[in-house]
Formats: sequence, C-alpha cells, structure tokens
Amino acid sequence: MINVLGSISAEEFLNEYWQKKPLLIRQAIPGFHSPISPDELAGLACEPDTESRIVIENHNGQPWHPLHGPFNETDFKQLPETHWTLLVQGLDAVVPEVSDLLNLFRFIPNWRIDDIMASYAPLHGSVGPHYDYYDVFLLQAQGKRQWLTGQHCDENSRRVEGTPLRILHEFETVNDWVLEPGDMLYLPPQIAHHGVSLGDCITLSIGLRSPSHEQILSAYTDHVCSMITKEHHLDDPNLKLQTNSGEINPDVITDIKNIISSYINEDSISDWFGQYSTEPKSEHIVEPLEETFDKEELRDYLSESGFIRWNEGSRFSYYQPNDKSGQIKLFYDGVEQQLCRADEPLIKLICGANQIPVKEISDKIVTGKQFDLLLELINGGHLYLEEA
Repeated sequence: MINVLGSISAEEFLNEYWQKKPLLIRQAIPGFHSPISPDELAGLACEPDTESRIVIENHNGQPWHPLHGPFNETDFKQLPETHWTLLVQGLDAVVPEVSDLLNLFRFIPNWRIDDIMASYAPLHGSVGPHYDYYDVFLLQAQGKRQWLTGQHCDENSRRVEGTPLRILHEFETVNDWVLEPGDMLYLPPQIAHHGVSLGDCITLSIGLRSPSHEQILSAYTDHVCSMITKEHHLDDPNLKLQTNSGEINPDVITDIKNIISSYINEDSISDWFGQYSTEPKSEHIVEPLEETFDKEELRDYLSESGFIRWNEGSRFSYYQPNDKSGQIKLFYDGVEQQLCRADEPLIKLICGANQIPVKEISDKIVTGKQFDLLLELINGGHLYLEEA
C-alpha cells in the first residue's frame, strides 16, 4: 500500500508533525488522477442531500461571501469567471473511489476521520486566508494550487469584517508552496493558511475532527440523562440549621459533585463516545435494504470470491474495556453491540478497512452469533456485498 507520508514513517509523523507543524509531501500518491470531475461536483452540489457552498471573493461589494446549496444550473452560469470556489462536503459518502482514499490514512483512528471535502476553483479561486480548529490533509487532485501557511491563530486573531467566514485581517507568510496532482499538505489546527488556484483545480481535503469541550460535555450529559430510568433527587435528610438562610453550604456542593461523579465511569463514557463518534453525518446515508438477504444467500456468497465493503458513509470502531477482559464493544453508525473476546478477530477485521476480502471474513466467522452479526450489518445497510 502507498505510504502517503512519503519517506516519513507514521510514527515519525505523529511524533514530529501531528498537531505541531505543517508538512508538505511531494507525490504522496504518485500519478494521482482526480476521481471526480468539476461537472460531477457541480451536479452533486445541485442535490438536496449534499452539503455544498460557493465562496465568492467579492460579491457585490461583500468580501468572501458564502452561498449555500443546493444550487441549480442558473446559479453556476451567473458566477464570475474567476475568484470563486465550490465546496462539496461528504464526498466519501457518495463516491466509492474517494472513500477508498481513507484507507491510506488508517494510521489515524477511525473516530478522528470526519469526511473528504472537494474544493473546485477556477483561476484565483480561494476561500481566503483563514484558520480552522481541526487537522486536515490537503491532497491536490487536479490542476495547481498555491498554498501559503502562516502564523498560529486563536479567537483573538483579528478578522475581516462583513463576512461570516473566519477570514484573517493579517497574514504572516511562513511557507509558500505550489501543489500539483498527487502532492499533499498536512496542516495542524489553528495554523493560518491560504490556498489560491492557479487555474481550474480540484483539492480534496481529508478532514480530521476533534470535538470541543463544549460538545463533549453537552453530548455526554445528554447521553447520561437518556440512560436515567428512575427519578432521583438531591436529598438532604441531615439538613442543619444555618445562621443565614442565604448561604449555600459547602456540603451541598460536595453532594452535587458526588452525584455528577457517580455518572462518570469508563463504561458509560465508552458507550457514549463509541456511539457519538460513529454517528453518520446524515440520516440518509445508512438505510436498511429493501430486499434483505437470508442466511442461505449469505452462506452462498461467503463461499465465493469477492469483497464486503462498508457503506461509504458508515463509521466503524471498537473498544476493549480495561476492567472487563472478556468484553469487546463494537460501534457502527451510532449503534453499540457488546460482544465477547472470542469475537475480537472478526470485529478488528471489520473495523480495520472499508473493503474486506470475503475469504478473510469467512475465516473469522466461527460461531452462529458472528454469522448473524454479519447478516445484521448487511441487511441494515452498514455493509454491502461487492463482486470480485
């Protein structure tokens, strides 16, 4: 398999570059050709279930103005010849060839991967000098794009007024690179960057998400509340007389702290995070099969050659608790299944890559329960069968 990091090992990348500094990799994918054309991207941007935007550098006097899809043919005809960019999110969920690119990044945990966004731009197209709070690999797919990287930014960095985008008022160029097809640039969070098209070009952005503390606390507390089946209250049978009724006694704060702490444990957190991190980006991505497979049909398929693939928009992860040696938790598309360690080889195989040879998966199925799990994943639309 191709090493998209070039001459650098995954361990060296994680130690020296990950969330620390940019890295340019020339010919990360040698001879790479874009798996999608500009016309196909425009077509996807017209679909109601596709998240898309067009950013125009100067729109009737408004700087860096975003338009939101779905678009139509007239919208594209009215665009200027230069200085605009089309952004299409979630390309990996609809284009298998794009989804396959994610296998080159399995040195990053599955839960970290957000999606692959395509950026098409004519000459001088850009989304402006800005920064983000996530890691990203920028893979040049077609044409050339100039990338400038700059200073470290935060919420205090001055921004351009009159636009909802995080456009920087000042940019301090540190690196200046031109990327051609197959070249790739890694950018850590909060590093200023500015990409400008040098002609019709497509860039694929492999986005790596990381939830904010606000998102973690909000989502986890929602999960905990949904698990509470019996009504409990803050009880105080040993209430003492106070000299001033306006005081909140420190003992009350301690009691509340103990209540909160009682809901924080490895089992609860892993249940929540596994489900949270594997939820599909859209409810339309994973849908059960209309014509389901029965056991005999699946057995016949497993006796042949071919592959079992993830639904392009599906997410798979697993967790092995430290305190429960006989358990492994499988998470897929927001669903959790608690299995035993005997299922570990099958679970690791399913979670390890989006395309699995039938022979390999057949060898790992040793119990009827494991067979039923595979059948459930296929009929549920999380996996599908692909001929060799």
